[in-house]
Amino acid sequence: MDRDLVEQAQRADREAFAILARTRGDTLFGIARRILRDVGLAEDAVQQALIQHLSRRFLIATSATERMVAAAQAAANEVGLDPLLVLAVISVESRFNPIAESGMGAKGLMQIIPKYHLDKLKEVGGEDAVFDPESNIYIGARILQEYVHRTGTLEGGLQFYNGALRDNSAQYARKVLAERDRLQEVLRQRNLRFTLATSAAG
Repeated sequence: MDRDLVEQAQRADREAFAILARTRGDTLFGIARRILRDVGLAEDAVQQALIQHLSRRFLIATSATERMVAAAQAAANEVGLDPLLVLAVISVESRFNPIAESGMGAKGLMQIIPKYHLDKLKEVGGEDAVFDPESNIYIGARILQEYVHRTGTLEGGLQFYNGALRDNSAQYARKVLAERDRLQEVLRQRNLRFTLATSAAG
């Protein structure tokens, strides 16, 4: 692109922003700071709504819930999943019990079976990391994203995650998606929503 045109466009943007600032009796810095504050408040409101709901529903401490909700959002955003989907999987798999274990050897919040995912666990400190909330959520989200990609659908990925790919009724996927819908309704009732959910959300 012509350098002069780029400079003209940038100058026009600065002038428009300056006009807005003068009209509001504000500084450019003040406008930018207010925009960032509003975005931060919206994200904080979403997290707080989810923390309150999950803490009450699963009878867990607010501080522990806050840690898990933040970890779910960070992991989901990194791998390209809907944060509410990750929270829904945790709800179904472990009811937010970080030391949950199944008879099949699945462990932690997202019920990861270490022997099948040792390579990923080594990246975050080894097999014992399966009981660390942040590590477990991050690895679980990666596994789920890989399964969604491999099967080509969210439903298929969820069924694969549960080891029930041959279940034509997709009972597990329907259970997780119903839980995600419940979380979405919690936010809808407060006129809130996650703004960073991606196409993998289904």
